[in-house]
Amino acid sequence: MENYLDEIHKSRLALLPFQEVYFRKMGAIFYEKKVELNQAKVQLQEYSDELLAWVHEVKAPLTAINLMLEHVEDLELRRKLENEWLRLHLLVDQQLHQTRLHSIEKDNYLTEVELKPIIYKEIRAMQAWCIEKGIGFDVDNLTETVLTDSKWLAFIVRQILSNAIKYSPADSEIIIWTEADATEAILLHIKDTGIGIASEDLPRIFQKSYTGIIGRESTQSTGMGLYLAYNVAQKLGIRIHVQSKIGEGSLFTLRFPLQNEYAKLTGR
Repeated sequence: MENYLDEIHKSRLALLPFQEVYFRKMGAIFYEKKVELNQAKVQLQEYSDELLAWVHEVKAPLTAINLMLEHVEDLELRRKLENEWLRLHLLVDQQLHQTRLHSIEKDNYLTEVELKPIIYKEIRAMQAWCIEKGIGFDVDNLTETVLTDSKWLAFIVRQILSNAIKYSPADSEIIIWTEADATEAILLHIKDTGIGIASEDLPRIFQKSYTGIIGRESTQSTGMGLYLAYNVAQKLGIRIHVQSKIGEGSLFTLRFPLQNEYAKLTGR
């Protein structure tokens, strides 16, 4: 600490005695807070590493259980178990991506990505849930490609799709299509005919742990999915827009940035 204070002292002009005491006191406080901040950063990194290790440990038995489910002969029982497995898998997946969110800049790879394979893969992953509720999909050709990170984009789509399925009535349909806006940016639309979102909830649906009026009526709602999706989207330059009314379903739109917008985002 003495060296730290000496450096501050050398950088100053001659001071009066009371000023000298003041600056030394302030220097000592700054040094103490700097040490505390560094210790907090180390502790946060250790906690993050431990949490990631735990998530990876949990994923191994989840994979094993999923394989075992294929051998359950009772179809009704299998579907119930698959649904419970999917709920657990989605929660673990959320925790994994939440832990990685603070370092997403080091964990993304921007490249040309086809939308169709990503959308279809996420739909297939939730097939058991959709079969149980009788939910179908009306999917456009989705021939467009966008410049983004495929893994993080899949996570965003997963959160929106899981919400659409969760809050849609039985025997309903989710519609997915794309178009270009006036600036030629690609828009990906995901529309459900579910219970919708109250107008007073719309400005806050992307806030952490906010479940809204509907969420309070469901023990399955954590309020984390849309919060994480929104924060990931921001870091990728994707804008998420929502239109919804109670009883009329919700329309989520992802706007992918243009090439020049990506350049501003990444500084390249």
